[in-house]
Amino acid sequence: MSAARGWAILVAGGNVADNQGIRLTDEQRLDWLRLIRSDHVGPRTFRLLINHFGSARAALEALPELARRGGAVRPGRICSRADAERELEAQRALGATLVGLGEAEYPRRLRAIADPPPLIAVRGQKPALARPMVAVVGARNASAAGLKIAQLLAHEIGAAGFATVSGLARGIDAAAHRASLATGTIAVLAGGHDNVYPQEHVGLLDEVLHAGAAVSEMPLGWELRARDFPRRNRLISGLALGVLVVEAAKRSGSLITAKLALEQGREVFAVPGSPLDPRTEGTNDLLKQGATLVTQATDVIGVLAPIVGRATDLAEDGEPVDGVAGEAEPEADQRARIVGLLGPTPVGIDDLVRLAGAPPAVVRMVLLELELAGRLERHGNGLVSLL
Repeated sequence: MSAARGWAILVAGGNVADNQGIRLTDEQRLDWLRLIRSDHVGPRTFRLLINHFGSARAALEALPELARRGGAVRPGRICSRADAERELEAQRALGATLVGLGEAEYPRRLRAIADPPPLIAVRGQKPALARPMVAVVGARNASAAGLKIAQLLAHEIGAAGFATVSGLARGIDAAAHRASLATGTIAVLAGGHDNVYPQEHVGLLDEVLHAGAAVSEMPLGWELRARDFPRRNRLISGLALGVLVVEAAKRSGSLITAKLALEQGREVFAVPGSPLDPRTEGTNDLLKQGATLVTQATDVIGVLAPIVGRATDLAEDGEPVDGVAGEAEPEADQRARIVGLLGPTPVGIDDLVRLAGAPPAVVRMVLLELELAGRLERHGNGLVSLL
């Protein structure tokens, strides 16, 4: 028995989520979809709205007034019930199910990142999302050696009981998916399920769905933009216990995934490469910065097997659950003081709380108003700035 196969016994204990979670009603799922599809509402904003107003429906009713208080000339578009119903029906026609944050089928580790999508559209075998995962990412223009090692590592990681997760891109991503089709692999899409990128991998995705799954947070009909790929990458790292980078140039999406993994508290692994090959400059730099060096699958499995099944901490603001409401409403002078402290230079929310002398709940609500008015930009690590 190989060393990688021997680890499968240890991994098997972490395949099932440790709680039953909430269960959204059909009406709640529709309201959640309407809210996340409305203008200026992202995952963090969504959670703040529901935790404040107690339900998605109440939050939807409050959106125009919140945007007005944030300085909007006119409120942003609110997704209509008819539009949401059409999307739900179209998702079902594609074989996709919308799973809500906090439901039992929602991936446990993805729940724990700072900005988990409130709803994910899942196709394929949903039980695959309950398994421990390893992300395998790398260069699109991968070398023959890079493709070979990616296939070998992904195959052995799968044989050890892990599902692999990647972004369905050309090169290393595709090699990792193909090598772990039999054991289960997860494809995270940058667009909706009706807009697979690249188109040449539609057939590969169909193969993925036999034992694995495809996940997307994007609406159907979405036209892909460059910024959608880093957004997708946070889900790749968020689903996984660790991220393995096989080949990556100095500036690449794979390095963004590794950076996000560190921010999310995930393990980062890298395969060393020739200093003469620009496709391995990024991986070699990761190793200099402390990533775990990988030459065989047991280098990954040995680090991750003890972590499987370990409890994960939920994001700071908690999960959005309809029915729990109540945060303080800002007074006019508090709002003016907080807005006056903001500018084009990013500032930490903790600093705003300290400088404004206002309760954190009040500061969060003012920022929420500004965001719904289209005036606020959120950066990583709790930084915000005015647009």
